[in-house]
Amino acid sequence: MTSAAPSEAGFQITVEPSGRHFTALADETILAAGIRQGIGLPYGCKDGACGSCKCKKLSGMVTLGPHQSKALSAEEQLAGYVLTCCARAESDVVLESRQVTEAGAFPIRKMPVRVQALARQSHDVVQLRLQLPAGEPLQFHAGQYVEFILRDGTRRSYSMANAPHTLQQPGTGLELHIRHLPGGKFTDHVFGAMKEKEILRIEGPYGSFFLREDSDKPLILLASGTGFAPIKALLEHMKFKGIERPATLYWGGRRPEDLYMDDWVRAQLQQMPQLRYVPVVSNAVPEDDWRGRTGFVHRAVLEDFDDLSGHQVYACGAPVVVDSAKQDYVAQRGLPEEEFYADAFTTEADKALP
Repeated sequence: MTSAAPSEAGFQITVEPSGRHFTALADETILAAGIRQGIGLPYGCKDGACGSCKCKKLSGMVTLGPHQSKALSAEEQLAGYVLTCCARAESDVVLESRQVTEAGAFPIRKMPVRVQALARQSHDVVQLRLQLPAGEPLQFHAGQYVEFILRDGTRRSYSMANAPHTLQQPGTGLELHIRHLPGGKFTDHVFGAMKEKEILRIEGPYGSFFLREDSDKPLILLASGTGFAPIKALLEHMKFKGIERPATLYWGGRRPEDLYMDDWVRAQLQQMPQLRYVPVVSNAVPEDDWRGRTGFVHRAVLEDFDDLSGHQVYACGAPVVVDSAKQDYVAQRGLPEEEFYADAFTTEADKALP
């Protein structure tokens, strides 16, 4: 079967059930085409590693580029699923994605930023603050991320840990939480030679991880490690907007010190009566004197909730946590698949897997 010849305008991509549509050129992925035209398809890593952009192809033909089997299995491919981040259209295509956002996505921009402050939060987490150029506000949704463009052109992605409204406060820059990955090109620099006033380049906002405000469903907020960063932004946004939906935050780490802003969360409990907080530690040692919940953080939710059919879940952190949570909450607790919103923190090592 031969593919249709693209018109000069490219192929039409239609997303159901919203009916939104856009054009994909022959030399770009479906996701890149959607981003370029302000269509908010779900996505995370953009590298075929996390599976956040997976959706059902209802009709049409695509060529699928390299990707990891954990992001899209052979069985899922046979069932008609594609990854928009590495799929190129060969005809007009109709996709099913219930997480596509409304029109009016914020423009993606490149800009220089200045390192405003570096503060150690734990032995391997730094809170990095970035000063934006004067008169150039960055528009974004709480929960989205930016990419650092390094000198050799490679990129590193980090979620913004503060909500957009906080940038109106004098002296407040973008807040990012950086975990040290020894041998990491960027994090070795952050934890080594980086100094205040250093100039960096960023591009954004990216990502489809942000609060859907057209629902009043109670929320499960699930974070592992520095996956707390975009969850913190969501909490700031909820408090600022007066959103009173019941929310339970589950934050997991190997040791108690991995819950590096535990005091901040507990302070929010005094101001957000609708918020519950469940810290979970998986590898406590006797000297930690840990008396809270233990085990894997995503399983703590299973222990506490028999039915998630009426909830929304926002999960962020290590891919194994996000993947396990989605699978178990949908299969075992009745969570509608389209009510699971995620940002899996894929490292460069994750992306390099075959």
